[in-house]
Amino acid sequence: MDWQAARVSLLLAVATAALLLPPGLWLARWLATTAWRGRPLVEAVLMLPLLLPPTVIGFYLLMTFGQGSPLGAWLATSLGVRLVFSFEGLLLASVLVNLPFMVQPLQRAFAAIPGSLREAAWVCGLTPWRAFWKIELPLAWPGLLAGVALTMAHTLGEFGVVLMLGGSIPGETRTLSIAIYERVQAFDLAAAHVMALALLAASVCTLALVFGADRLRPLQDR
Repeated sequence: MDWQAARVSLLLAVATAALLLPPGLWLARWLATTAWRGRPLVEAVLMLPLLLPPTVIGFYLLMTFGQGSPLGAWLATSLGVRLVFSFEGLLLASVLVNLPFMVQPLQRAFAAIPGSLREAAWVCGLTPWRAFWKIELPLAWPGLLAGVALTMAHTLGEFGVVLMLGGSIPGETRTLSIAIYERVQAFDLAAAHVMALALLAASVCTLALVFGADRLRPLQDR
């Protein structure tokens, strides 16, 4: 087991979920309640990371933030920020790629809350903000749990974007998925097998957690 790569992967997964949670909550609730006619376009853009090959996303991020690009050169010279082949760039890419994994479960959870319940809360004197915290968020907790779990699990297993934008810098951008690839390239199949089993176990536990939380929703509704 490459514990250094495991640490980077775990740190990336936790940071990605933490950064995505606030905007994911806002976006999911807005998509679940808005009647704006442009919502299908927003949902289509949100789905792109699920449809495009990760290497395509990584390529465009590399072209956008590389030091050969205007934005990348400006960040490097003005702010001293280098996003390519750095953990910060890896985190930015991970946030963009994992947005649908956070938003979609939350959107379904908020959409399942009857609009009459929100209206009743407002009639009782609760502001929309307090109604969100006191009523909507407690009812949507299975979606919140699923969003966080899926985001972390997908981050742990992400390969294409990580390889394109982060490379394989030990202790900084080398994740478990990259370490597995390198071990296979070196014909060290035993080490690759151990790390692959760890990711497989994490994925199975995540799916069990998501489906378990979803089964509790009807009990909550009663």
